[in-house]
Amino acid sequence: MTSPEVSAPAPDASWTFEPIAVVRSCFKEKFGIPRQPGLAPHAMGTLKFKKSTGYSQALKSLEGFSHLWVIFVFHEHGAKNWKPTIRPPRLGGAKRVGVFASRTPHRPNPIGISVVKILDIRPNAKGGAEIDVEGVDLLDGTPVLDIKPYVAYCDSVPEAKSSWATDPLVDRVELKYSALALKKIKTVAVKIPNFAKLVDELMSLDPRPAFQRKDPPGGHYGFRIMDWDVKFTAQKGYLAIEDLLPFEKLNAVKKQNSK
Repeated sequence: MTSPEVSAPAPDASWTFEPIAVVRSCFKEKFGIPRQPGLAPHAMGTLKFKKSTGYSQALKSLEGFSHLWVIFVFHEHGAKNWKPTIRPPRLGGAKRVGVFASRTPHRPNPIGISVVKILDIRPNAKGGAEIDVEGVDLLDGTPVLDIKPYVAYCDSVPEAKSSWATDPLVDRVELKYSALALKKIKTVAVKIPNFAKLVDELMSLDPRPAFQRKDPPGGHYGFRIMDWDVKFTAQKGYLAIEDLLPFEKLNAVKKQNSK
């Protein structure tokens, strides 16, 4: 008995997807977000699902898994101006590779995947189910298309080859904190557990884009973490963390100065 033929979709067929959830994370701006998940283990986020009993029920048995895959949209990166090749920052901008041989957000379809650690699952949270996760590399407000449990026996491939991305990003920048910055960070950490560790993890990755890392020592920068702006200078061989300012207060000062 022969199987009935199944027609394949036309090459020009298209599909429309609606987000099932949105990410609430500690990253309010694109600047400085880790380029891969897990590089800042204390980077927290929450997947807030649309209010639906269906979504709440769909989370049944997920508590037995430690990690999950998040399939999301790079919502602040348009796909209209994508180019076939890009210059990965880790290659110093000296070599081009194909978009499909990279994880750049500038893609024909701006879709990304991240593996994160599950901290807590609240199927009956007010306004929609919630999942707290850590190790995120996702911008606040990121639309989530789907989630899938991380299954170690098939998702982990120890012998896999990674071409130009073989070496892990383990080179951390030395940090030196001013007494003022340390005092303010400790104060915030009273209300936000692990805030000091988060600042250390993110700043040691050097949040500046590759082209700014070539600037001469002494440059002044700011990096937003949650609702705080970390003020720092780049010195030869290290970053000097100078101050920590409430982001809203900083914005108010900027608006006042612009008048």
